[in-house]
Amino acid sequence: MKKFSILIMSTFISIIAVGCTNEDSKINSNTENIIENTTENVESTENVESNSEIDKLFKDLEQQYGVTLGVYALNTENNSEIAYNEDERFAYASTYKALAAAAILEKYSIEELENVIHFSQEDVLSYAPVSKDKVDTGMTIREICEAAVRQSDNTAGNLQFQLLDGVAGFEKALNKIGDTVTKPARQEPELNEATPGDERDTSTPKQLALNLKEYLTSDILSDEKKAILLDWMSNNATGDALIRAGVPSDWVVADKSGAGDYGTRNDIAVVTPPNGKPIFVSILSKKEDKDAEYDNKLIEDAARIVSEHIK
Repeated sequence: MKKFSILIMSTFISIIAVGCTNEDSKINSNTENIIENTTENVESTENVESNSEIDKLFKDLEQQYGVTLGVYALNTENNSEIAYNEDERFAYASTYKALAAAAILEKYSIEELENVIHFSQEDVLSYAPVSKDKVDTGMTIREICEAAVRQSDNTAGNLQFQLLDGVAGFEKALNKIGDTVTKPARQEPELNEATPGDERDTSTPKQLALNLKEYLTSDILSDEKKAILLDWMSNNATGDALIRAGVPSDWVVADKSGAGDYGTRNDIAVVTPPNGKPIFVSILSKKEDKDAEYDNKLIEDAARIVSEHIK
């Protein structure tokens, strides 16, 4: 992964990569753009772009892939929206890790991010690409959040809950930003069960996108902390085939993916077109059979519809 250092300027933050490439420069410029454009909080979400033509495109995807699809996108340039099943419940799966990281950034100081958290071998879950090698040394809070967001490390996800005083603490953090919809209840790996009709560990496409917007556009997080969160999400190793694949190549995407039983496949993101303001996007999906496989191409196709029709 690219290593970033943070330089605080008088009115904005830039992230400078060591050995900067063109792609790094694009991400850094996007980080500045998002932070500069978040001084004005977007309050209205009344301009909904949800007509029969767009609905038909999403319904066609549902039939093609055999899924229930939920989509919500908010363009902060003009408050326009695209909405499809935006208030239906879906298992949030690992998308929570970006929001938990934001809540941790709100709770802990920059200095405290270097505090080391120790855990045992018994805490290490089957999917733990980073934490499995850190039992002897422990991990800093920064490393925990980075592993959870960039690599979707499930042990790191449970450590995030620990840092927030449990799942109930995560729910309190969401309540603090106005979210009374999301229902955190369990830790990894049970939160990925996604059983139909079970509202535990679920949210809606609209709420997840608005949560991400709240953390990145309000004054809950300092500019420095927003930059850290965007850095983690910009280098998400699990999202290349999802929203990022469906939008134009010159649009910059910072995202967090998720997957679970019943064909659950999700991605939430902040997407920034060239010379544009951030667009917050949430695409969630589910199937009827517990062992159904998910389809990355579905998320890509839905993101393409969003990028082609958002005003």
